Parts: sequence; C-alpha cells; structure tokens
Amino acid sequence: MPAEFLKIHPLNPEPRKIAHVVKLLAEGAIVVYPTDTIYGVGCDLMNRKAVQRLCNILDIKPQKLDLSFICNDLSHISEYVRRIDTPVFKMLKKLLPGPYTFILESSARVPKILDVNKKTVGIRIPDHEIPRVIVRQLGNPLITSSIKNDDVILEYTTNPEEIYEDFKHQVDLVIDGGAGGNVPSSVIDCTGSELVVLRRGLGDVSQIE
Repeated sequence: MPAEFLKIHPLNPEPRKIAHVVKLLAEGAIVVYPTDTIYGVGCDLMNRKAVQRLCNILDIKPQKLDLSFICNDLSHISEYVRRIDTPVFKMLKKLLPGPYTFILESSARVPKILDVNKKTVGIRIPDHEIPRVIVRQLGNPLITSSIKNDDVILEYTTNPEEIYEDFKHQVDLVIDGGAGGNVPSSVIDCTGSELVVLRRGLGDVSQIE
C-alpha cells in the first residue's frame, strides 16, 4: 500500500496531525519529514524493527550505522552522549537549534539501544517546528538520514510531492512541510581535543575553522 501524504503547517504544526505522526512512529513507521536543511527519512530510535527497516531502505548494514539523532533540545541530547565539555556546551547552546550535526561521544545507552557498538553519534536539533514537535511528543529521538543517493543530494529533495513519488512504496508517511532545501547541515566533530569541520554545509563554521 502506498505511503500516506500529509500536509502539516511548517510554523504552526496542527496538533491532531502531529499526534497521528507520533502514533505511526511509535508503531514502527518510517517517515519522511522536513528539517531546516534537507528533507530527512527516519524512525523512532527505540523501535529496533523500524531501525532495521530504515537500514534496509538506505542500504546500510547495521554494523556500519552512521545516522544522526534528531533531538528536541540540549537536555534531550544529554541522555545519548557522554559528558560535554563546557566550551563545546557553550557552542551547542549558541548554534542550536540550527543547521548543524555535532559528532559527540555516545553514552553507554546508545549501543544497548541499537545493539551496535557505536562510540560516536551525530546529534541534530533542527531549527524547524515539525521534527522538534514530533520528537518532543514521541519522547524519543528520531534516527535519521537525509534524502540522498550515494551521498549526492538529489535536486528533487526540495519538492515533497516528488519525494513522495520516489519513496511512496518504501516508507509509510511523507510529510509535506513546504519546499525543502538542497544544502545539508554542517558537520562538526567534537570528539577530539580540537573541533574539526567534517563537512561545510548550511551552517556558518567560520568561527570553528
């Protein structure tokens, strides 16, 4: 059965529609949704069957899982990463929500959740109401990847209707939150003694480099 296509207001997400999305995610759905950068595809981090299915859709082996977590706020992050040094915390507080992915050392909880020995995790707090409201009501992060093909961002990622046509037989729901972007987030590695910009994306990294 083809995926559901659901329009949600990007600035004032309708509570009834958000509740519907949260219910589907809790039941193991794979969902395409807007962010402050590119449309993402993800599922409830706590649903192992859904995570396995997401890996299959993205053609990723669970042992090589390298996906990001969408969190709601900084307090939410603390559950999934080890202690954050004060300078790094100040940077996170300054830049988030925003178009950044921060690579941090994972807490002991992450391998238990994913059944994979992940020493690091990518954390996102997008500056977009839809994913943040979903995560807040779900109570768990979304494990997520950008809509892409062999690491090349596709042109059609800006158009949710075209995304739907491409993914309607792979996922359960595509959220239309308006036109998306085609520039990914900036990726910053915070695990070493110095911050390292792994990818220059939409976010300003001039103060880090």
